[in-house]
Amino acid sequence: MKIITGDKVKILIGKDKGRVSEVIKTFPKKRTVLVKGLNIYKKHVKATKNQAGGIVEKERAYTISKVALVCPNCQKTIRVSYLIDRAGEKNRYCRKCKTPIISSKIKS
Repeated sequence: MKIITGDKVKILIGKDKGRVSEVIKTFPKKRTVLVKGLNIYKKHVKATKNQAGGIVEKERAYTISKVALVCPNCQKTIRVSYLIDRAGEKNRYCRKCKTPIISSKIKS
């Protein structure tokens, strides 16, 4: 998958269309991503010994085709390209501004 944890993505379809947020988790086999604070639904939970009952808000995963990566340099939605440098490492880069994309997860 070309989108990884820590990337900023823009939602292309649905009730949160146009909103930008950070990817919390990726599910490569299902080709979905969990985006922070978006696609929230309410679920009624029955009380158990360990948990109180009530209404709980949860986030639902987006399909990869419904999100677009936002370049950290030019702030535009992009499609990711790869470039192999002289050291033999494969890096992601922006097709519009031609700069490498470094995830905030990798920076820290």
